[in-house]
Amino acid sequence: MKYVDEFRDGDVARGLAAAIAREVEPGRRYAFMEFCGGHTHAISRYGVADLLPPSVRMIHGPGCPVCVLPIGRIDQAIQLALDEGVTVCTYGDTLRVPASEGLSMLRARARGADIRMIYSAADALALAQREPQRQVVFFAIGFETTTPPTALVIRQAAQLGLTNFSVLCCHVLTPSAITAILESPEVRELGTVPLDGFIGPAHVSTIIGSRPYAHFAEEYRKPVVIAGFEPLDVMQAIRMLVRQVNEGRTEVENEFTRAVTEDGNLKAQALVSEVLELRQSFEWRGLGLVPYSALRIRERFAAFDAEARFGLVYQPVPDHKSCECGAILRGVKTPLDCKLFGTVCTPETPMGSCMVSSEGACAAHYTYGRFRDIPVVAG
Repeated sequence: MKYVDEFRDGDVARGLAAAIAREVEPGRRYAFMEFCGGHTHAISRYGVADLLPPSVRMIHGPGCPVCVLPIGRIDQAIQLALDEGVTVCTYGDTLRVPASEGLSMLRARARGADIRMIYSAADALALAQREPQRQVVFFAIGFETTTPPTALVIRQAAQLGLTNFSVLCCHVLTPSAITAILESPEVRELGTVPLDGFIGPAHVSTIIGSRPYAHFAEEYRKPVVIAGFEPLDVMQAIRMLVRQVNEGRTEVENEFTRAVTEDGNLKAQALVSEVLELRQSFEWRGLGLVPYSALRIRERFAAFDAEARFGLVYQPVPDHKSCECGAILRGVKTPLDCKLFGTVCTPETPMGSCMVSSEGACAAHYTYGRFRDIPVVAG
């Protein structure tokens, strides 16, 4: 298949690995963060880390939209379904994230809440159109990739004059999370890890373009290479980062030229700007309160804002004491550092969001066999 098979060629991968090994400088160590969960899964699935020299370390970042969603936001959606009797629609991974009092959206559904899995924002809007007597709330999460469809359905609902459709908007922004990792005092108190550069996300960058990352290269002196999700994309991006570090350059480079441009999708950006605006602050799992890191619905479309319509008040909720999701999202720890990983916490019985999501670092390690590195104690 064009643009897939040629980016999974084993011989080319071995050649790239050899080239990276030749280019790393003796005695120097390299630490790169792959921000996006899609890259984490590619690295685990195809054994990319096993092909790299020991001096090149890949670090998981907070680029999993379900993983960074704090418990308090899940609680809000559950509250709407259980207490307000509305129909809550959201994406599949979100249903299984542990919430307060031993609940999840899936367990709340077992208690009688009308919570439904959908495949797109348009599905929620269509349900509201088909059943005007039903209050439908779309629990909207995700980074810049999934934000334009949310903005579109809000605008369409306004054009249709729907009175039974609203959105619980929890969309977050990639550049703000990178900034928080690099400079936030709160995040530094929680613990951070030294980084030499970033692999920039693929799908997000098709929307926002490569331009927003220039700030990190210029102000923080951290190189960024935007990469596609195939294993050869990731390996080539690593090679480009190694070269930048060796040469003392801090630039934004685009490996994913077949899909990402400098300006991104201007039409999608305009749509989002029309319907949504910045929040002053938003809580992220693992990062705490991050200023101007999320979006809310503009006053013009306030009739479709579930937080305003149902008078929701956000209450922060601490994570499970033994769960290391927060530290994993900051890159301070790996899944194997968590004592719950692969024992108490599995994809079937997740204790934290990093094991739930298809983009989570813990799920990647478990799914692709990284948990087998855990020592087995004989009984």
